[in-house]
Amino acid sequence: MPKDSPVDPRGPRFSAWMTTVILAVVLLTGWWRLLAAQTVLFAMCAFISLKLNPWGHVYRFAIQPRLTPTTEREEAAPLRFAQGVGFVFALIGTLGYATGLTTLGMVATGLALIAALLNAALGLCLGCEMYLLLRRYAPALARPQSQ
Repeated sequence: MPKDSPVDPRGPRFSAWMTTVILAVVLLTGWWRLLAAQTVLFAMCAFISLKLNPWGHVYRFAIQPRLTPTTEREEAAPLRFAQGVGFVFALIGTLGYATGLTTLGMVATGLALIAALLNAALGLCLGCEMYLLLRRYAPALARPQSQ
């Protein structure tokens, strides 16, 4: 997995607002093809690069120049992990809607919407927090047991 450079934390929050809108539209309309497009976007950001996120481009070229500059930066790895978590929920939602399991689609989309809204409104990235917990405790799980 290539390493993305640290990012302005306001960019991912803007992207989370846009994701919130998309997921809310999906829940209101059941338009699973829009959810499928969001699933592809999550996959590109998680498995290739955050630089593929179109909302990041909108932020960098249309919004960031109007804001006070900041030196604050976030590492990309937790953000990419969070995109992977979003991918899983969006994929489950897409499959649910597309196969007629509408309740499954709605629940998975609703959970993704809650996570996106928490990130957008409060700056609480649940996927990022999961990443940090895994990083903290995974080394302990990988150590050989003393005999």
